[in-house]
Amino acid sequence: MAPVIRGTRILHDGWSRFLVAEVTMPDGTRLAREIEDHGRAVAVLPYDPVRGVALLVEQFRPAALYAAGTESLFEVPAGLLDEADPEEGARREAYEEVGVRLGALERIACGWSMPGISTEQMDLFLAPYGADDRSGPGGGLDAEHENITVHEMDLASLSGMSDRGEITDIKTLLLVYALRLRHPDLFAAA
Repeated sequence: MAPVIRGTRILHDGWSRFLVAEVTMPDGTRLAREIEDHGRAVAVLPYDPVRGVALLVEQFRPAALYAAGTESLFEVPAGLLDEADPEEGARREAYEEVGVRLGALERIACGWSMPGISTEQMDLFLAPYGADDRSGPGGGLDAEHENITVHEMDLASLSGMSDRGEITDIKTLLLVYALRLRHPDLFAAA
């Protein structure tokens, strides 16, 4: 017998939805478990293989400030998936956040970001771009008050930051490691 969700009650319904699930475990034990529900998301690491750089964002993160006193993090462009196609969502986020138009995407994985509490599954991609592909302003959407700072960082610096534990956003760290594993030639000179 598998665990069964007998019902849920909504605690909050806004940008995210928070609910409590009433669960019956295989041994008959009844539990209440909190769930944060906001759906699928995408993240992409745009990198220029010719110039040896990658695009990251930096923006205020209230949860990081609350938990650790950290105002902002270096992150890859990411966001909720509004489209049915994750690749289309990754391209939209890259254009909105860093002003780059992406062509081919290299799929890394689709995984649970926080399976103990959240319904979020995140599709992760690497994406090459060229200098001419930076055609938009980036910075995020004014209507969402994202206030994003765009950083074009050389791959050697990004690699060093990941080795020193300075990249603390997990999706970003995973994508930097994926780029290093799948395209080691980009880091040969570093």
